[in-house]
Parts: sequence; C-alpha cells; structure tokens
Amino acid sequence: MKVTVVGAGNVGATVANVLALKKFASEVVLLDIKEGVSEGKAMDMMQTAHMLNFDTKITGVTNDYAATAGSKVIVVTSGIPRKPGMSREDLIGTNAKIVKSVVDQALKYSPEAIFVIISNPMDAMTYLTIKDTKLPRERIIGQGGMLDSSRFRYYLAEALKAAGIPATPTDVDGMVIGGHSDKTMVPLASIATYKGIPVKQLLSQEALDDAIAKTKVGGATLTKLLGTSAWYAPGAAAAALVEAIAVDAKKLIPCCVYLDGEYGEKDLCIGVPVVLGAKGIEKIVDLKLEGAEKDNFAESVTAARHTNSLLADALK
Repeated sequence: MKVTVVGAGNVGATVANVLALKKFASEVVLLDIKEGVSEGKAMDMMQTAHMLNFDTKITGVTNDYAATAGSKVIVVTSGIPRKPGMSREDLIGTNAKIVKSVVDQALKYSPEAIFVIISNPMDAMTYLTIKDTKLPRERIIGQGGMLDSSRFRYYLAEALKAAGIPATPTDVDGMVIGGHSDKTMVPLASIATYKGIPVKQLLSQEALDDAIAKTKVGGATLTKLLGTSAWYAPGAAAAALVEAIAVDAKKLIPCCVYLDGEYGEKDLCIGVPVVLGAKGIEKIVDLKLEGAEKDNFAESVTAARHTNSLLADALK
C-alpha cells in the first residue's frame, strides 16, 4: 500500500518515519515545496532501514505530485506551525490557501484516496477539504482527537502517580472530543478508566480538573517549551489513523469528521468517536453526553462554526 505525506517538516517527517517503522506500507512518499528537504529526510530515514529492520520504501520529492499517484491515504501536514502565543485559529489565513492547493493537486493523481488532515486549525481545514473536494465524508478525516486523547491519558497517568498509583499512559483509557482547540476541546473524565476502574473513583475532583486543564493547553505548553508546535505525538497519532485504515482495523478512535445529524449537528466538522477501517470512517458513534460535558461540547460546536465562518475571507 502506498501512502503520501505532504509536508516534510517536523510533523510530516515523523509521520513518514513512524509509518515505515510500522511496516504495513510498501511505499511512503514524502513531498515538500522546499527543494531537497524531503529528498534529504527520506534518504536519512532509508539509511536506518537495516538497523531498524523495515522494508518500506521512503521516497522524497519536491512538489512532484505525479510521484504520489495511486496513494491509498494522503496525510496533509502542510502549513505554518504555531509559535508561542499563537492560537491554532491564528493560522487560518495562511493555511487555508495551502491546504486547498495541496488537496486539489493530490486528488488529481489519487482520486480514490482517503485524506487525513493535520494542518491547523485542523477542524476548519477538515471542513474546507470536505467543501472543496465534495468527496464522501468517509474519506476526509481530521487528526485531533487521537492526539488530544493521548495527551489526556498522559496527564491522567501523571495525576494517578501523584496520588500514589503506579500508572503509565498505557494503563489509562481516556477520550477527548470536540474541537482541536485549547479552549474548547472536551476531555471526557466521566468515562476515563485506569485498568478498568473509573478514574473518578481514584482521583479527587481537583486532580481531575487539573488533568483536564493541562490537556486543553497540552499543545500550547509544548509550543512554549519548544518554540514551535510539537511533532512526535502528532506524527504518531496520524500514523495510527493511517494504520487503522490500511489494515482495516475497525478501531474506535476519536477523529474530526463531518456531522450530518449526529450529536444534533449538521454541516460541521468536529471531533467525535468513529470506527476506522478500510473505507475510512465506517461508523460515527453518537455518545449520550450529559451535564457539563454536554454543555462543553455545545460550546465547542459554537466555536468551530465561528472559525468556519472565517474560511471564506481567508480564501479571498
């Protein structure tokens, strides 16, 4: 199976590297507009193949979309990353034009491809891709919930350790839905568990609230520390989505998808749990939200609609 990753920056290169290490793709094409960057990174990765025992071919190209022809999945990371003090929404003016151009060119050579959108603001870029391509919603997936859920598990594990419980992120199940935004994502503490035990039975409300708050600003925290957006976890999260599609995993993963009546919403892309398989989105799981989590999801919907309203101006 052939996969294309557009954008050879930190996130895109990490996606390509993780895909190769997972060994399910026959070829990964890494494409960038900057001469030599994708070629150099692809060569560097291929020089680890013997040491890391993978046979996936990684090909780097400069703006040559013909080389991406026949891709099963196309991962779009293109665009400018966040800097300290910037919100994801601040990127909409520049990144909307970039994402539209990338998707239009890639689709010419891979008309049956499934698209995974990473570029920020991710919910709006996923919505833009749906509207621009008019593809079935099953084939347009925004990567946000997988990443945010991973960060939630990390902060819950840290809280459990502080409470004297020897937890690691792999011991914890937790899900984040809603928009991929510092203010409006919705970590679902009500259904989070540690080895099957509800975490609300193990942590104080104060500790839970702290884990939720840290999850919401997880990306901003790393941006402040690194001086740019994170890349290891975002790249691994995207690769996990591609793997679920490639191996027809039928795996439940929170992703940004186009809603058409689910959760009482229409004409909107936002994070909810879905079943991912060979066709892309195979089922949207409609959770019955209650209390504060229901209210928070409603606020997230309002914010996502506002960001979408800025798209028309951004593309002028």
